[in-house]
Amino acid sequence: MGLIPVAEARARILAKARPLAAEQVELAEAMGRVLAAAATARRDQPPFAASAMDGYAVRAADVAKVPTRLEVIGVSAAGHGLARAVRPGEAARIFTGAPMPRGADTVVIQENTEAGSPSSITVLEPARAGRNVRGRGLDFARGDLLLPAGIRLNARDIGLAAAANVALLRVRRKPRVAIFVTGDELVEPGERLGPGQVVSSNRHGLALLARHCGAEVVNLGIVRDSLAATRRAIARAAGADILVTTGGASVGDHDFVQEGLKQSGVKLDFWKIAMRPGKPFMYGRKGRQHVLGLPGNPVSAMVCARLFLKPLLDALQGLATEEPETTARLGAGMKANDGRQDHVRARLAVAADGSRVATPFAHQDSSMQRTFREAQCLIIRPPQAPEAPEGTPVPILILDF
Repeated sequence: MGLIPVAEARARILAKARPLAAEQVELAEAMGRVLAAAATARRDQPPFAASAMDGYAVRAADVAKVPTRLEVIGVSAAGHGLARAVRPGEAARIFTGAPMPRGADTVVIQENTEAGSPSSITVLEPARAGRNVRGRGLDFARGDLLLPAGIRLNARDIGLAAAANVALLRVRRKPRVAIFVTGDELVEPGERLGPGQVVSSNRHGLALLARHCGAEVVNLGIVRDSLAATRRAIARAAGADILVTTGGASVGDHDFVQEGLKQSGVKLDFWKIAMRPGKPFMYGRKGRQHVLGLPGNPVSAMVCARLFLKPLLDALQGLATEEPETTARLGAGMKANDGRQDHVRARLAVAADGSRVATPFAHQDSSMQRTFREAQCLIIRPPQAPEAPEGTPVPILILDF
């Protein structure tokens, strides 16, 4: 099987990705979930005409000419409106958020009044009708579409739903992602390293990226280099929507993932992509389960996850998978590319003219996690891209996880 282009690999992964079923959750559980059905207002906001200031509710006709003396007939406070109507020559003390009494159509702020007797005021400044009054439904009206389907809910969305008296939201089920890493050389962070061993970082980075994208993660741990152990781990992932593996994807004497997947009934779609880093990437399916076999190299694994796992998770949650093209000017020249698409770690800065400048790191070895952490973007260099001098516009992929 030859190398396939990145765009084709992505298209083949997404071709059969369908949004997961919807479920109903309370607002407290909705943060970060993707809305499956639009939310509409169940009430007017505000539900009545309300004062926007502390002052006096009056008839605009009574304060067209000032100064004028008005009798104070009562108080309207939040949660305790005034039952009596305001008649000509009368005013009602009112506070911010309180219902406007019947008959009153404007609010004179208290600074523009002067106390007279205990039951009267003198209005010193005129006020037109509607001044300092929030009309019923000013924010939204019952039946208004407030939250469209297909958005990832944030705190502001949930606050709006609560204000609209929406207590439950229909959201997509969280994709379930099972992850295991392979290799006799791996130990967990904090464990004692033996000769030739290295600390496993892939599972931790991949799990957090998946959670960042809205997934529920099942940790299957480190799997030792044997076909039997690999098959046992694959079997434990049976209930997951996506199985992610790292390492063991080649065909060497100690690489068992590909054979383990085949023997477990996974139908491989492709293996190896014309990209750097991340060439030894596998994709297959078993029933409704998607299987992503990522390289064991940490940077390669994370780049592949950003390019393929993230859009797959988006698709399963009903989100758009196409990303708007983002560009920057090169902060340093780059050599011509070969037949593989490069994803070059780079720093991103803003120039004096407001344009973005992407400067590639001098060393791009795919084992260098420190530069991956320090990078703000990946410069995308298509296959056979010609030499690009400093200042050349290039496409970039923002690293936001």
